[in-house]
Amino acid sequence: MSKLKDKVAVVTGGARDIGRSISIELAAEGAKVVINYNSSASKAEETKKMIEDAGGSCTIVQADLTTMAGVHKLKDATVAAYGDEVHVLVNNTGGLVARKKTEEVDEEFFDLLVNLNYKSTFFVTQAIRPLMGDGGSIINLSSLAGRDGGGGGATLYAAAKGAIMTLTRGWAKEFGPDGIRVNAVAPGMIATKFHDDFTPDEVRTKVAGMAPLRRQGYAEDVADLVVYLATDKSAYITGTNIDINGGLAFS
Repeated sequence: MSKLKDKVAVVTGGARDIGRSISIELAAEGAKVVINYNSSASKAEETKKMIEDAGGSCTIVQADLTTMAGVHKLKDATVAAYGDEVHVLVNNTGGLVARKKTEEVDEEFFDLLVNLNYKSTFFVTQAIRPLMGDGGSIINLSSLAGRDGGGGGATLYAAAKGAIMTLTRGWAKEFGPDGIRVNAVAPGMIATKFHDDFTPDEVRTKVAGMAPLRRQGYAEDVADLVVYLATDKSAYITGTNIDINGGLAFS
């Protein structure tokens, strides 16, 4: 029996890479999935088709979640598609944008990166939270960078992901009395466009070789963990930041 049959799941940044895998696996477990995207329209359409071809239900919503208008657009579209109850929220929106040393960061870049990685998570959750009840699950995407400070030129990104970890703990305490669980996953080296764009191949090979499992992770690895946290199989887990990095680092 599908673990999320007839549940509604919202996935921000759900069009490609890790977000796509999460969306597909949630749908495979019976969830009705709302996929948010900003600029990846063709990828969102592809993901929607993949879900529907497999018999799932999916709605895609274009919205810039660094703005309050975008946050409210996502909420309104979710209610219009599936009603006023959400059971799972996956805050996956984020990105490195560019590698910059501290002296290279100006106010515009600072605001862009923090808004993308932190503000979006905060205000999407603020908007969707009233639609969630007992048994609801919120899963935030953090990063190994949030634990170790990140690689070269990623300090600001790492700080934002560290803030997501703290936010997860605080929300677990705040929302727990209403039966809503809040957890985060902290991926390490995952084979995605993120590292295609920002990490040289030789660095990826070196890092993968340092992990006890001797490989990079895959988007599906992260999605499996997210789906577990979304279901009642993890009913007594909240406030955690779970590492998924092949043993590269331990919390």
